[in-house]
Amino acid sequence: MWLYILTKNTAIFVSVGHYDQCSRNRKTKEKIIQIRRITLLQDLDGQVAWITGAGTGIGESAAIKLAEAGCKVVLSGRRRDVLENVAEAIGSGVSIKQLDVSDKDAVKGVTDVILEEHGRIDIGVFSAGINVRDRNWHNVAALDWDRVINIDLNGAFYCCQAVLPAMRSQGGGLVINISSMAAKGVGKLTGPAYTSAKHAMNAMTASLLVEERNNGIRATAVCPGEVATPILDLRPVPVSAEDQARILQSEDLGDLVLYIAKQPPHVTINEVLITPTWNRFDA
Repeated sequence: MWLYILTKNTAIFVSVGHYDQCSRNRKTKEKIIQIRRITLLQDLDGQVAWITGAGTGIGESAAIKLAEAGCKVVLSGRRRDVLENVAEAIGSGVSIKQLDVSDKDAVKGVTDVILEEHGRIDIGVFSAGINVRDRNWHNVAALDWDRVINIDLNGAFYCCQAVLPAMRSQGGGLVINISSMAAKGVGKLTGPAYTSAKHAMNAMTASLLVEERNNGIRATAVCPGEVATPILDLRPVPVSAEDQARILQSEDLGDLVLYIAKQPPHVTINEVLITPTWNRFDA
């Protein structure tokens, strides 16, 4: 006979049966209870989540979803006005730490303040990223190369490096780096700086996981295809509103970030590829 018990975060299957046990030429029947636990998605209530690039797009949606799940969210980004809009949408349990992630000293300073205020950092969603309009080999400026690399790659590295000591000391944590499908191949659309940054981000995320997983620290690279976010405004060829409505939406990525964050601590999702069903380049 099997009994099925569903608790808040665990499904428990209980089997009551008999088995024969041999002991000194005598068979003894004993009742046994076998309990098999299947861990479900974890409760995030009260966890501290730090999101960079939180003012718009994927970062904004991730912050809102994590807040709805009960996280205390810390919003970081360069523009305070958009961060305040997100904070207002979330309501309680949110704070703002204005930040340029390409400034490693500022990143360390914000991390220290978060730890002083909350005592821990459970989840880091590092979503800050840019691209430039003149992005291809024939017209990209060295200064623009530096800007993209400094924010998209170095900024993510500074944030990862800053949270690791706290995550080690608390026995675990989760880093979600928002990468791109540009990390999975090479094409003209995103340009050499962005493509290089995202390839390196995936390698960096994998390296972090290899070195830190036995400290209970998990790391995931999320690689979306085209998402209807403000970064599309810098495309050399504008993406129409009609096309933007048919590609991935930032809310899709927010849902994905939440799903990754809710995995139990023994589960790591190393990398996720997510793309629009409709491919406008084949249309």
